[in-house]
Amino acid sequence: MDSNNFSIGFFDSGVGGTSIWKEVITLLPNENTIYLSDSINAPYGEKSEEEIIALSIKNTEFLLKKNCKLIVVACNTATTNAITLLRNNYDIPFIGIEPAIRPAALTTKTNTIGILATKGTLNSRLFEETSSTIRKDIQIKETIGKGLVELIEGGKLNSKEMTFLLSSYLKPMIANNIDSLVLGCTHYPYLIPQIRKIVGSKIQIIDSGEAVAKQTKAVLSKNNLLNIDKEHEAKHQLYINKNKAALKNLLISIKDKNIEILERKF
Repeated sequence: MDSNNFSIGFFDSGVGGTSIWKEVITLLPNENTIYLSDSINAPYGEKSEEEIIALSIKNTEFLLKKNCKLIVVACNTATTNAITLLRNNYDIPFIGIEPAIRPAALTTKTNTIGILATKGTLNSRLFEETSSTIRKDIQIKETIGKGLVELIEGGKLNSKEMTFLLSSYLKPMIANNIDSLVLGCTHYPYLIPQIRKIVGSKIQIIDSGEAVAKQTKAVLSKNNLLNIDKEHEAKHQLYINKNKAALKNLLISIKDKNIEILERKF
C-alpha cells in the first residue's frame, strides 16, 4: 500500500487536541487521520515527567500499529516533556505543540504577555528554554489553568464553574497590563469565546492551531508523504477511552466529513 495514503496520527491527553486536528483537516482535506484521546488519563499537566513520557510512548505505539505516517503530538504538556525522546526513538516525523510565546513577544506593545497553561507545560525544560530566548525586557505572566481541562473533558465547557475559574485566572493578568494572552494547552481554544468576554477586544489571544497545520503540511511535503489524490475521500477515526459524549459535542460543527468515533481502551 502507498504510504502517502497512510493516516496522520494525533494524540492528546483528551479531547482538546481536536482544536489542532480541525485545523489540519481543513488545510489538508485529502489526508486520512487517526486521533487518539487519552481522556482516562487527563490531565497530563498534573503528572510527573516520567508518567507523561510513558503515556506518550504508549500513545505513539498505538498510532504506529495503525500505520500512521506522521504523528502530531497535539498536547502542549506531552510535547514539552516527551517529544525529544520520541524523535530520538522512532523513525517517523513528529510535530509538536509549544506555547506561542515568541509571536506574542514580537507583537507586544506593553512588554507584558500572559500565558495560560498546565503545570506540566510551564514546569518543563523545553518551555524554560523557549522562554529564555525572549527579550529580557518582556515580562511573562504565567498562570496554571488548574481544573480547566477536567471541566472540558467532563462536558462542562459553558458551566458556571468554568466562568469562575477563567475569571480568577485572567483578571490578575489583565491587571498586570498584558496585551497578548498565549493559550498553552490545546484544550483552551475551545474557551476563546468565554475568554474574549473577560479580557475584552484589545488583548490578542494566540493559539498554535493554524501554525501547526502549516508545519504539518510542510513536513509531509518535505518527506514526500502528502496525499495528492484529489479524488480521495478522506477518512477520520477518533478513538477515546472515556466520555465519548464530550468528544461528540466538540465535533458537532463539522459537517460532511467521513468521521468515525470509536470508544476503546488502550
